[in-house]
Amino acid sequence: MPMRRSLVRTLCLASAITAVTLVTTERVTVAASSSARRAARLDATLRDLVARNTQAPQRVIIRVRPGNREALRQSLIAHGDQVLVDHASIDAITAVVHGADLGPLADAEQTLSIAADAIVRPAGLLGTLTGTLLGTTTKLLTTVVNVILPGGADTSGPAVPPSVLRGTLGVSDGAWAGRGVGVAVIDSGLEMSAEFNGRVTAFYDMTGGRTVATTPFDDYGHGTHVAGTIGGSGALSRGNDYRGLAPSVRLIVLKALDKNGAGYTSDVIRAIDFAVANKGRFGIHIINLSLGHPIAQPAGADPLVQAVERAVRTGVIVVVAAGNMGVNPATGQPGYAGITSPGNAPSAITVGAARTDATVTRSDDRIPSYSSAGPTWYDALVKPDVVAPGHNIVAVAARQSTIYKTYPQLQAADPDYLRLSGTSMATAVTSGSIALLLEANRAAYPGNRPLTANAVKAILQHTAVGIHDDNGLEYDPLRKGAGALNPKGAIAFARSVDTSVPAGAPWLTASPLPWTVIGGETLTWNQGVIWGSAVIWGSTATFNETAWSNAVIWGSNVTWGHAVIWGSNIVWTDSQTWGNAVIWGSDSLGYTDGNAVIWGSTAGLTASSTAWKDVGGASNGSATAAGVSPQ
Repeated sequence: MPMRRSLVRTLCLASAITAVTLVTTERVTVAASSSARRAARLDATLRDLVARNTQAPQRVIIRVRPGNREALRQSLIAHGDQVLVDHASIDAITAVVHGADLGPLADAEQTLSIAADAIVRPAGLLGTLTGTLLGTTTKLLTTVVNVILPGGADTSGPAVPPSVLRGTLGVSDGAWAGRGVGVAVIDSGLEMSAEFNGRVTAFYDMTGGRTVATTPFDDYGHGTHVAGTIGGSGALSRGNDYRGLAPSVRLIVLKALDKNGAGYTSDVIRAIDFAVANKGRFGIHIINLSLGHPIAQPAGADPLVQAVERAVRTGVIVVVAAGNMGVNPATGQPGYAGITSPGNAPSAITVGAARTDATVTRSDDRIPSYSSAGPTWYDALVKPDVVAPGHNIVAVAARQSTIYKTYPQLQAADPDYLRLSGTSMATAVTSGSIALLLEANRAAYPGNRPLTANAVKAILQHTAVGIHDDNGLEYDPLRKGAGALNPKGAIAFARSVDTSVPAGAPWLTASPLPWTVIGGETLTWNQGVIWGSAVIWGSTATFNETAWSNAVIWGSNVTWGHAVIWGSNIVWTDSQTWGNAVIWGSDSLGYTDGNAVIWGSTAGLTASSTAWKDVGGASNGSATAAGVSPQ
């Protein structure tokens, strides 16, 4: 009997321990699940704030499941939060919420993602500034690089006057000028002059949550230079020699950056949505985004990326700067994984910078170290898509602007013009080139449906040409994308594309020779496209592939009719980088171990693991990493 009673007591104790263990395990599982959910839904900046138990108010963009936006709005208002912007296009709301509520908001079933919506400044331009945001002192993000221009680009070497730029792009003949093409420039505005007379279709000030039609102005100066590179008429120069690439384009200018080049991500999203909503009214074919912010979450969760993707789905071509984060600030050496958002948008045409100096020939072109290289954080996409001239580009100046008054040494020989460097300029060069391409295709096939964004990207990549370093070694695709922009070849190709043919059919009415002669040099076309993380070879671009549809996200799974896929697992080594190798895996970009950027290894980015160590940063209780700045 005693033994029996002892056994019963033992069994009962075991049952009790098991019950307690099950309850404890359940609680731990729930906690772990909540922690994982928060990690997946909060961007890197906000995760850091939650980990530090920040109580200060935070300006954030909250994306919810379709049909839940109004409920979120009412809930925020009832809780005493300030609702600032309703982004119906991406089912999101920009609001100021209590820091302590970030975790619970991320836990909510209807929440898809939460991103910071803070202000950043261009690196090195005006130094580290301190401002006031919602009553909280905020140290604005800067990158320590010895430069004097926005975003980390330098101005060493000779200026590239527009005549040389046109020559190296192969468009000196002026046959095409962007007639009938509308470009929305989302930037710091535009200072009116004879350069733009009669071609500014609309100007709206989108800063500070406003949408105000007003007289054009540019108190910072970046937007005017970008617009002038795309389509200045050259009217302020002798013989119009300083004209932009497409001097007949119409410009729709949406000011989203202030006099110091700072802007809220939410204002840029509103500007993109405004361009999409009014693309028919204003005739918008291209959106130029020479701006960005460090990547803090996967592309699928990033509200700025989602706005770009939506714009492309509606038929607008979106051209985006890759970023000027090509140098590791700790070592001063070039490195990988510096692409900024929304340059990580799969369907955007993401552009890195090339340095052409003052020569028309291409053999002496190089990729400057400041130009951001891929892969993209989290999603491991190959970016940029192409590189284009972006170093010391001369274009019309905004003479009343911050840049012009602060940096008189950047004035060109003609004081009405200014030289600037960066992927911002490369983006503008690409937008102007696309305007020429669209005009050429439309002239060849009037009445046909226009080329899609995916088709334009395919043409630019297919006709791109090689670019190598000082040792004669070709840059790898993480630095050059498909290669250097070749507008002369792209225009020749586009003039043969008949978009009226059905999907899967050949759409070239002629067979352009797969090379271009510029400056006496014969340049062979790439003849392939980079689809996500694979290189597609073959006659892909010569057919109306289903991949070129507006409805297809670049890099997604599609059935190729005429292609050879290569590149699912590649290791590139580059002695010029601060690491020894880039390892291309099959998952997502995880971390850097100091010697290599590992692609496809861990759960993602943190403040300590990012190559640049500024993506997850915050200061004095306020988020700073999700704003936008010129590139």
